[in-house]
Amino acid sequence: MLADFSQASLWLALASITFNPTAWNVAARREHHTRWLTNLCGGARQGCYAIAVAIFSMGILRDALYNQALNDQPSAPWLDNSLVRLVAALLFISGMTFVTTSTYALGITGTFLGDYFGILMKERVTGFPFNVLDNPMYVGSTLSFLGTALWHAKPAGLLIAVYVWLVYWVALQFEGPFTAMIYENASKNVKSPELGQKKKKKL
Repeated sequence: MLADFSQASLWLALASITFNPTAWNVAARREHHTRWLTNLCGGARQGCYAIAVAIFSMGILRDALYNQALNDQPSAPWLDNSLVRLVAALLFISGMTFVTTSTYALGITGTFLGDYFGILMKERVTGFPFNVLDNPMYVGSTLSFLGTALWHAKPAGLLIAVYVWLVYWVALQFEGPFTAMIYENASKNVKSPELGQKKKKKL
Protein backbone atom coordinates (compact mmCIF):
# COMPACT_ATOMS: atom_id res chain seq x y z
CA MET A 1 0.00 0.00 0.00
CA LEU A 2 1.47 3.32 -1.11
CA ALA A 3 -0.75 5.52 1.04
CA ASP A 4 -3.14 5.01 3.93
CA PHE A 5 -6.03 7.36 3.25
CA SER A 6 -7.80 6.31 6.44
CA GLN A 7 -5.32 8.27 8.56
CA ALA A 8 -6.81 11.51 9.88
CA SER A 9 -3.34 13.05 10.03
CA LEU A 10 -3.10 12.89 6.24
CA TRP A 11 -6.29 14.90 5.79
CA LEU A 12 -5.29 17.38 8.48
CA ALA A 13 -2.01 18.00 6.67
CA LEU A 14 -3.81 18.49 3.35
CA ALA A 15 -6.30 20.83 5.00
CA SER A 16 -3.50 22.94 6.46
CA ILE A 17 -1.69 23.06 3.12
CA THR A 18 -4.90 24.27 1.48
CA PHE A 19 -5.89 26.69 4.22
CA ASN A 20 -2.66 28.65 4.56
CA PRO A 21 -2.35 30.33 1.13
CA THR A 22 -6.14 30.70 0.96
CA ALA A 23 -6.22 32.51 4.31
CA TRP A 24 -3.35 34.88 3.61
CA ASN A 25 -4.68 35.76 0.16
CA VAL A 26 -8.15 36.51 1.53
CA ALA A 27 -6.75 38.53 4.45
CA ALA A 28 -4.32 40.46 2.25
CA ARG A 29 -6.94 41.30 -0.38
CA ARG A 30 -9.29 42.53 2.31
CA GLU A 31 -6.43 44.64 3.69
CA HIS A 32 -5.82 46.15 0.27
CA HIS A 33 -9.48 47.13 -0.12
CA THR A 34 -10.36 48.13 3.47
CA ARG A 35 -7.05 48.62 5.36
CA TRP A 36 -8.51 46.56 8.20
CA LEU A 37 -5.15 45.31 9.45
CA THR A 38 -3.54 48.71 9.06
CA ASN A 39 -6.28 50.22 11.22
CA LEU A 40 -6.24 47.35 13.69
CA CYS A 41 -2.47 47.37 14.18
CA GLY A 42 -1.96 51.13 14.02
CA GLY A 43 -0.06 51.33 10.75
CA ALA A 44 0.69 49.58 7.48
CA ARG A 45 4.09 48.30 8.53
CA GLN A 46 2.75 46.98 11.83
CA GLY A 47 -0.10 45.27 9.97
CA CYS A 48 2.38 43.66 7.58
CA TYR A 49 4.47 42.41 10.49
CA ALA A 50 1.33 40.97 12.08
CA ILE A 51 0.41 39.00 8.97
CA ALA A 52 4.04 37.90 8.67
CA VAL A 53 3.88 36.41 12.17
CA ALA A 54 0.58 34.72 11.32
CA ILE A 55 1.90 33.25 8.05
CA PHE A 56 5.11 32.05 9.70
CA SER A 57 3.18 30.47 12.59
CA MET A 58 0.75 28.75 10.23
CA GLY A 59 3.74 27.44 8.30
CA ILE A 60 5.22 25.88 11.43
CA LEU A 61 1.89 24.20 12.21
CA ARG A 62 1.58 22.97 8.61
CA ASP A 63 5.06 21.44 8.72
CA ALA A 64 4.29 19.73 12.03
CA LEU A 65 1.09 18.27 10.60
CA TYR A 66 2.96 17.13 7.50
CA ASN A 67 5.62 15.35 9.53
CA GLN A 68 2.96 13.68 11.65
CA ALA A 69 1.17 12.57 8.50
CA LEU A 70 4.39 11.05 7.18
CA ASN A 71 4.94 9.18 10.45
CA ASP A 72 1.48 7.62 10.11
CA GLN A 73 2.03 6.51 6.51
CA PRO A 74 3.60 3.26 5.27
CA SER A 75 7.20 3.32 4.05
CA ALA A 76 8.35 1.94 0.70
CA PRO A 77 11.41 -0.35 0.66
CA TRP A 78 12.26 0.78 -2.88
CA LEU A 79 12.72 4.34 -1.56
CA ASP A 80 14.77 3.31 1.45
CA ASN A 81 18.32 3.46 0.10
CA SER A 82 21.35 5.74 0.12
CA LEU A 83 20.84 7.12 -3.38
CA VAL A 84 17.30 8.26 -2.65
CA ARG A 85 18.42 9.84 0.61
CA LEU A 86 21.15 11.71 -1.25
CA VAL A 87 18.61 13.04 -3.73
CA ALA A 88 16.31 13.91 -0.82
CA ALA A 89 19.04 15.88 0.94
CA LEU A 90 19.90 17.79 -2.24
CA LEU A 91 16.26 18.64 -2.86
CA PHE A 92 15.71 19.79 0.71
CA ILE A 93 18.87 21.90 0.79
CA SER A 94 18.02 23.43 -2.60
CA GLY A 95 14.49 24.17 -1.46
CA MET A 96 15.54 25.83 1.76
CA THR A 97 18.18 27.81 -0.12
CA PHE A 98 15.53 29.18 -2.46
CA VAL A 99 13.23 30.06 0.44
CA THR A 100 15.84 31.74 2.63
CA THR A 101 17.55 33.67 -0.16
CA SER A 102 14.16 34.85 -1.44
CA THR A 103 13.29 36.17 2.00
CA TYR A 104 16.67 37.89 2.27
CA ALA A 105 16.31 39.48 -1.18
CA LEU A 106 12.76 40.69 -0.60
CA GLY A 107 12.94 41.61 3.07
CA ILE A 108 10.11 41.07 5.52
CA THR A 109 7.61 43.38 3.86
CA GLY A 110 8.49 42.17 0.39
CA THR A 111 8.11 38.56 1.42
CA PHE A 112 4.95 38.88 3.48
CA LEU A 113 2.57 40.77 1.20
CA GLY A 114 3.73 44.27 1.99
CA ASP A 115 2.50 45.51 -1.38
CA TYR A 116 -1.07 44.74 -0.28
CA PHE A 117 -0.46 47.20 2.56
CA GLY A 118 0.83 49.87 0.19
CA ILE A 119 4.47 49.12 1.04
CA LEU A 120 5.79 48.78 -2.49
CA MET A 121 9.15 47.62 -3.73
CA LYS A 122 11.10 50.43 -5.38
CA GLU A 123 12.28 48.14 -8.14
CA ARG A 124 11.94 44.55 -9.25
CA VAL A 125 14.32 42.12 -7.55
CA THR A 126 16.42 40.46 -10.25
CA GLY A 127 19.24 38.85 -8.26
CA PHE A 128 19.44 35.27 -7.05
CA PRO A 129 17.18 33.33 -6.77
CA PHE A 130 14.85 35.43 -8.92
CA ASN A 131 17.28 35.27 -11.81
CA VAL A 132 16.79 31.50 -12.04
CA LEU A 133 13.15 31.08 -10.95
CA ASP A 134 10.02 33.22 -11.18
CA ASN A 135 8.59 31.96 -7.90
CA PRO A 136 11.52 30.63 -5.88
CA MET A 137 9.69 30.63 -2.54
CA TYR A 138 6.91 28.37 -3.77
CA VAL A 139 9.32 26.18 -5.72
CA GLY A 140 11.63 25.98 -2.72
CA SER A 141 8.82 25.04 -0.37
CA THR A 142 7.65 22.31 -2.73
CA LEU A 143 11.19 20.92 -3.05
CA SER A 144 11.45 20.82 0.75
CA PHE A 145 8.23 18.80 0.99
CA LEU A 146 9.48 16.48 -1.73
CA GLY A 147 12.89 16.03 -0.12
CA THR A 148 11.34 15.25 3.26
CA ALA A 149 9.05 12.63 1.72
CA LEU A 150 11.95 10.92 -0.04
CA TRP A 151 14.17 11.03 3.06
CA HIS A 152 11.52 9.15 5.04
CA ALA A 153 10.72 6.83 2.10
CA LYS A 154 7.03 7.75 2.18
CA PRO A 155 5.12 7.50 -1.13
CA ALA A 156 2.21 9.38 0.46
CA GLY A 157 4.58 12.27 1.02
CA LEU A 158 5.26 12.37 -2.71
CA LEU A 159 1.54 12.73 -3.35
CA ILE A 160 1.36 15.50 -0.75
CA ALA A 161 4.29 17.31 -2.40
CA VAL A 162 2.45 17.22 -5.74
CA TYR A 163 -0.63 18.61 -3.99
CA VAL A 164 1.49 21.37 -2.41
CA TRP A 165 2.62 22.52 -5.84
CA LEU A 166 -0.97 22.37 -7.15
CA VAL A 167 -2.16 24.59 -4.29
CA TYR A 168 0.69 27.04 -4.89
CA TRP A 169 -0.03 27.08 -8.62
CA VAL A 170 -3.66 27.97 -7.96
CA ALA A 171 -2.58 30.67 -5.48
CA LEU A 172 -0.28 32.17 -8.11
CA GLN A 173 -3.19 32.54 -10.51
CA PHE A 174 -4.70 34.98 -8.03
CA GLU A 175 -1.57 36.56 -6.55
CA GLY A 176 0.24 37.31 -9.79
CA PRO A 177 -2.46 39.38 -11.55
CA PHE A 178 -3.52 41.10 -8.31
CA THR A 179 0.01 42.15 -7.43
CA ALA A 180 0.55 43.36 -10.99
CA MET A 181 -2.63 45.42 -10.67
CA ILE A 182 -1.38 47.01 -7.43
CA TYR A 183 1.85 48.17 -9.06
CA GLU A 184 0.09 49.27 -12.24
CA ASN A 185 -2.32 51.43 -10.26
CA ALA A 186 0.55 52.83 -8.21
CA SER A 187 2.46 53.81 -11.34
CA LYS A 188 -0.61 55.56 -12.71
CA ASN A 189 -0.94 57.60 -9.54
CA VAL A 190 2.61 58.88 -9.77
CA LYS A 191 2.43 62.16 -11.63
CA SER A 192 5.28 63.25 -13.81
CA PRO A 193 6.92 66.59 -12.94
CA GLU A 194 5.54 68.15 -16.13
CA LEU A 195 1.96 67.47 -15.08
CA GLY A 196 2.48 69.25 -11.81
CA GLN A 197 3.67 72.47 -13.38
CA LYS A 198 1.28 75.21 -14.35
CA LYS A 199 1.42 76.43 -17.84
CA LYS A 200 2.75 79.96 -18.13
CA LYS A 201 0.33 82.46 -19.53
CA LYS A 202 1.27 84.04 -22.79
CA LEU A 203 2.13 87.71 -22.45
